[in-house]
Amino acid sequence: MSSGIFKNAHTRETIHLAWPLVITQLGHVITGMVDTIFLGRIGPTEQAAGILANNLYMLFMVFAIGMSYATTPLVTGAQQNNDLLKKASLFKNSIALNLGVAIVCFILLILASGLLKYMQQPAEVVILAVPFFDVLIFSMIPISLFFACKQYCEGLSNTRMALIISIVGNLINIVLNYVLIYGKSGFPEMGYMGSAWASFFARMFMGLSFLALVLFSPLTKEITKILGTVKINWRELKELWMIGFNSAMQFTFEVAAFVIAGFMAGTFGKEQIDAHGIALSIAAFTYMFASGIASAATIRAGTLNAQSNWKEIKQASRASIILVLVVMATFGLIFSALHSYLPMAFSTEPGVIRLASVLLIIAAMFQMFDGMQVTIIGILRGLEDVRFPTLITLVGYWVIALPLAYLLAFTFHMETVGIWIGLLTALVFVASALLWRLTHLINVNLGDLAKSDSAHL
Repeated sequence: MSSGIFKNAHTRETIHLAWPLVITQLGHVITGMVDTIFLGRIGPTEQAAGILANNLYMLFMVFAIGMSYATTPLVTGAQQNNDLLKKASLFKNSIALNLGVAIVCFILLILASGLLKYMQQPAEVVILAVPFFDVLIFSMIPISLFFACKQYCEGLSNTRMALIISIVGNLINIVLNYVLIYGKSGFPEMGYMGSAWASFFARMFMGLSFLALVLFSPLTKEITKILGTVKINWRELKELWMIGFNSAMQFTFEVAAFVIAGFMAGTFGKEQIDAHGIALSIAAFTYMFASGIASAATIRAGTLNAQSNWKEIKQASRASIILVLVVMATFGLIFSALHSYLPMAFSTEPGVIRLASVLLIIAAMFQMFDGMQVTIIGILRGLEDVRFPTLITLVGYWVIALPLAYLLAFTFHMETVGIWIGLLTALVFVASALLWRLTHLINVNLGDLAKSDSAHL
């Protein structure tokens, strides 16, 4: 079956759009993975501090990123209609909205810094995590700027700009981690804090350079020429907010479940923080392949939705789902085969490696469900169907995952393994419910189309 799907025109088009997106998405995960690897070489306490700080930071960052996802389907529609003014107006209003949201998130992060002391985490970890977190939060605004530009360009089916910037940004992060942590090439030796500053400078480069590229690149110069003639207006801000808020909440419900899971794991000691963080970093790496396919599916669905072509929407959706299932099943097999070896890249502590390898077995089980749920959410976003998926993610991660994780971890004393079983259960539910929603939506619209055709006959 896997060889046959690559002959499908929809699959080929999805792959063509997806591969630059996958590499771009991987760039953000690799930033975190590089930090975790460098911190692991310093010590388990420093590594746990970085993971803990990133956990709280991610809770706000994913909301800001989710807001930017409203831009893609709206720009895709304007592109299909050759509406240049609409495209320019969406760009200006998207930048304004996303920067506004980022500033609010930044202020909340400043206020949230003290919360780390009250989360029942190991005291020696919290002492190191607070200053790390206080540096990390400054990257909120540049990373929001990057994603606002990225989602805009994706709406134009331009995925190469983000790819280039992401690769350069990650190279900068790797080099800065090395020189700032160890004090090389004339830089001061900053220890574990060098990793926080490296991430900040890399993300600052990515946000500002992407904005400059959109404004001055020949590929988008037609928008820049008329940018001064369009205004920030309530109508488009509201349109972006309605879609963006639901997308943001979908991301937040899922990521918050994993973040809270990390805090739960932290109550069992720094080894469990490290093992959870390492396994999650590896699982997040493969998730970005699915996320790239999902972004491509959003573009495809948005384009076909602008044409009201539900027959092709059905075929394109099916091709995207089969593609992501094949990809994620492959990663599941890799996790199963190498679960004892992959954590060794992140830590030299036997206890951490042993627990992380067990968590990777659970991660292997949820690979296909995780890939399917994010891809279907991407398709539904392209169809501008966001409220029902938001409800599904709320139920899946907050009604099912967290209570079950708590029950297994603390009542049945399964600790971090029990937490991950709760997350696995939620992913199975969310993927199944979203598949039902997409199938129902397609069938209803195809039924209406058939009725319309019969009426014309």
